[in-house]
Order: sequence, then C-alpha cells, then structure tokens
Amino acid sequence: MQAITCIEDLRQLAHRKVPRAFIDYAEAGSYAEQTLRANRADLERITFRQRILCEVGNRSTKTTILGEPAELPLALAPIGLCGMQHGDGEILACRAAQEAGIPFTLSTMSICSIEDVAGAVAKPFWFQLYMMKDRSYIRALIERAAAAKCSALVLTVDLQVMGQRHRDIKNGMTVPPQIRIKNLIDIATKPAWALSVARGKRKTFGNIAGHYPGMSNVIVLSKWIAEQFDPTLSWKDVEWIKSLWPGKLILKGILDVEDARAAVKTGAAALIVSNHGGRQLDGAPSSISALPPIADAVGNDIEVMFDGGIRSGQDIARALALGARSCMSGRAYVYGLGAAGHAGVARAIEIMRNELDITMALIGVSRVADINRGTIVDGPARQPYEKV
Repeated sequence: MQAITCIEDLRQLAHRKVPRAFIDYAEAGSYAEQTLRANRADLERITFRQRILCEVGNRSTKTTILGEPAELPLALAPIGLCGMQHGDGEILACRAAQEAGIPFTLSTMSICSIEDVAGAVAKPFWFQLYMMKDRSYIRALIERAAAAKCSALVLTVDLQVMGQRHRDIKNGMTVPPQIRIKNLIDIATKPAWALSVARGKRKTFGNIAGHYPGMSNVIVLSKWIAEQFDPTLSWKDVEWIKSLWPGKLILKGILDVEDARAAVKTGAAALIVSNHGGRQLDGAPSSISALPPIADAVGNDIEVMFDGGIRSGQDIARALALGARSCMSGRAYVYGLGAAGHAGVARAIEIMRNELDITMALIGVSRVADINRGTIVDGPARQPYEKV
C-alpha cells in the first residue's frame, strides 16, 4: 500500500479490480447526477485561511461522536453491497474502523448480516435502518440490532421512494449479478475479486434473505425489496421506531431547516445532513450548501453530522468549519475495500486522518473543536466566512 497516497489512488485501483456493475453501484448518482457532482464541486470551492506561526506542535484529531471517544471526527457511512466490493466486505471494513478508533455503520442492504459482523468484531457498531412496508420485519431488524449490542441506530429518512440510477439499470445490477455476457467477461478478467467473493460468508443480502420462505432465491428477494420502500413514511414512524429502539437514534437524510427542527423534536441524538450521496433527489442542493443554515438553526439542540462528498481530511475540516461535529464517508472507504480489502479500508482512514492533521497545522489550530467559520474564507475578497 506504500504507493497509495490519496483516495483517488484507491479509486483507480478499485476500478481495475472490481467488476464495473459493482463499482458503478457504489459511484452512481440518480438521473443526470447533478447533485452527485455538486457534492464534490461545492466542497472544493471552500477555501481555507492559511495561518502561520501559531504553535501547533501538540495537535490532536481526537474528538467525541455521540459522547463516545473517536480518534478523528469521522464515521464510515452505511453502504449497501460492501460484500460485493470484496468478500466479507462489511466485516473487513468494520474491523478497520474499530482498529482506527472510529464508528462503522452497517447497512440494512449489506451482504454480511448483523449477526455475521457482530460475531467477527470486538466492539459495538452502528446499524442503519431503512423503513419498509413490512413493519414486522422492521421490528425484527431492530430487535436483532439490539441483541447484537449495536451502539446506535441510523434511520435513513430520505428513501420513501427510490431515485432511478441509470447506470445500475444499464449494468443489470442484481445480487448476484445478472447473467449477461458483458458481466461474465468482466468478472472473468477479475479473478482475485471473484475468489474473495466466493470465499465470503454470503452472496446475497444477509439481513433480508431467510425472512420468508423462498427469500434466499435472488429473484424473489429482489422483487420483495423493490416493493418494500414506503411512500407513507412519516414522523409518526420515527416516533414508533424510537419507542422500539433502546439506544441512540440518528436521523440521516436532512437537507432542510424545517425538517431539522422537526428532527430535534423527536429526541434523536443526532441528525446527518445528507442527500443520500446524490442518489435520490437529483437537483437537490449539495450537502455542504445545506449544512450551515441547519447547523445555525439546531446545532445547539442536537449533534449535527455531515455526509456528502467527503474524500479527504481537507473535506472533513471544511464540514467542521461550517458547523458539523463529525462526518461520514462512504465511497472513500469503499474504494479502499475494492482496492485491497481490510488493508485498503485502513489506508483510506489513515489518509484522511493524516490529511486532517496537516490541514489543522496549516490553518493554525491544534484541536478539532477549534475548526470553525474563522478557519475558512468566502468569496473573491477572501474574507472570513461569517455565520448567517
């Protein structure tokens, strides 16, 4: 891994090692992918104030997330199908996160199940929940997460219906992949990937298969999933979930100040400013543009986290400067997973931690808590960014 210097290096390596259908699944946005692109472009426009002679010899990236110590203000985001980027992908990513001292979030749509991951790691992890029509299944999932001692439940609130992802349709994206000539040729050229997946515990959605008789059949399973996203989802369902879940609740998918204020009223421990990685409402604002007004409105009442385009330690610092207490990153560690399994995820985290540390030195701060609006500049006049 010595030649890997940045997340883009991991991305290029993952593209060479992982079949296109699964790389596209991880990378794609919905429709024209305008919001997907805006997430990165708007982050890159934020400029730091370079400060000198500030005595930053005793720096620390350590912080707390939901009251728990973390080695840096980062959690690994929930990503479906990690086990199709590399065999046992969820287990490997969780181990790497825990070794690095940060949270890992297991997706409902994971390949390894809650129990698979819990049995293979030493510490609690977070579990991400999609609300589905089958409330008995949701209740059972919450009970399973509690039994596995998951330390937080991350409820995704922006997927009542699914945005169309053109690349997935064109690739025939299923789990396992559809038997198409181009898919077979692609897989045949990636024997190391095929071997890792073949050795993995599971080949389909571990949290769902087996819920009903016949659910291990991929066609039955895919049809059930497609029918389960629930357009009737409301704030009352959040209350119901909170009544079932004994631990900390995080609401993921907040882009509007009014919704953020409603999230505070639920008693959730945190909210995540997120547009689902540009995979839902195309034309929605970038996550980073939505962050400042939300942080200003509710940051004193609830822990505000950020998700959307994080690829570097500089990006983490940008989000912290605009009001986030911590960040989530998904695609960055998925590239690491596809590139080199556990070692790749560990390297992705290490890269972002090191970049954050150096960025802190060059903007003249020693503690994560000291990163604020005064550490970035806004507009062509390069004035300190003011709170609105």
